[in-house]
Amino acid sequence: MTVSLRPVVDDDLETLFAFQADPVAAQLGALKVRSREAFFAHWRQTVLPNADSVVRVIEVAGAVAGSVVSFRLEASEPLSVGYLLGQAFWGRGVATEALRLFLLQHERRRPLVASVAVGNPASGRVLEKCGFVAEGLPKAAEDGVVERHFRLER
Repeated sequence: MTVSLRPVVDDDLETLFAFQADPVAAQLGALKVRSREAFFAHWRQTVLPNADSVVRVIEVAGAVAGSVVSFRLEASEPLSVGYLLGQAFWGRGVATEALRLFLLQHERRRPLVASVAVGNPASGRVLEKCGFVAEGLPKAAEDGVVERHFRLER
């Protein structure tokens, strides 16, 4: 299985929208599912033009498998990293390999942080395999989702 990363193009957005709209993925990732219109507007107006972010599509054997991004929620906060895969790519090491490539080839700034819903331990394992360390005890976010926080210093 060959995992690769490339820049996002507009044609990818339909597939990425479907991945975030998947009810199982949304529940596991505690995602705020956007409508199609809101998703496309968010990506076209906020995600893709943000010069501080790095955004890549994850491909497996030429198929769009998901995305991996770094972004800053607030100017005073460290960069966050996030990733999302379509269900067909779960449990195959795709997320771990994609994040590993992202950290080596595309996002070299540190520190990086990530948050994972406690109901999604597989995502926490992906982070740990890529060198992130869990910080403190899980705690509830503003939306009530209990999250585990991770950090990568080097």
